[in-house]
Amino acid sequence: MGKSKCKIKEKYNWPMTILLIVLAVVFILGPLYIAVLIAVKDPSEMANVLSFPKKLRLQNFVDAWVMTDYPRKFMNTLFITVVNLVFTILTNSMVAYAITRNKDKSKLFNLAYYYFVSAMFIPFNVIMLPLVKQASAFHMDNIFGITFLYIIFGLPMNIFLYTGFVKSLPVALDEAAYIDGATPFQTFYKIVFPLMKPMSATVAILSFMWTWNDFSMPLVLLSEEKYQTLQLAQYVFKGQFNTEYNLAFASYLLVLIPILLVYIFCQKWIIAGVTNGAVKA
Repeated sequence: MGKSKCKIKEKYNWPMTILLIVLAVVFILGPLYIAVLIAVKDPSEMANVLSFPKKLRLQNFVDAWVMTDYPRKFMNTLFITVVNLVFTILTNSMVAYAITRNKDKSKLFNLAYYYFVSAMFIPFNVIMLPLVKQASAFHMDNIFGITFLYIIFGLPMNIFLYTGFVKSLPVALDEAAYIDGATPFQTFYKIVFPLMKPMSATVAILSFMWTWNDFSMPLVLLSEEKYQTLQLAQYVFKGQFNTEYNLAFASYLLVLIPILLVYIFCQKWIIAGVTNGAVKA
């Protein structure tokens, strides 16, 4: 008796699919389209925002570059972001490893895990004023101080992601390393840490996007102009009586391009890493 092959026809909900595509175009590509139009328009053409400009005014990008002191602000933002990434991956992964391997053995580590994760539910606005006061008292209202604070404030989310990933790594690896005479520190950096590359990539990308796009913390901490980031530099286009929207949107696009490129090339690691951390945490 021959085996019968059953073909299952795939059914698509075309009306819902088309609706989702239309919504994506309207709510995602629509604002981006408007931003690009405004960025290349002459101020005299701002009456109709949706109309295509008669002549592309690329001079807006040059003026925005000069007015925001883009190279200096870019280097400030890049320094904060890169240093934050390096120390975040090195320290947060170590803390998460120690907590995960000892959480079931010690109430202290178990308490530490919930202590760190609970900080995810505290809004920044709640601690903003005390943070400003303490940062000023300890002279942390500069690039180095805010970089350190980014590492601390990133702990809750990163601990949540790293611990979920470490749970998937067999404890037998640690036991074999211990038998071979390796210390816990050597076990982590020579065996466990290399296996955490997928999650480390995810943490790095998420931290990069958060640090690069953050506006609140630099606003309340970086009072001196020389320490300002690209996000704070956008204030230069807002005057008392008018706002230069064409230059402002040109500047927005200049700030958006680096983070957009990072997300486009690294989005598969973001999705995979967040899924692993959420499922196994």
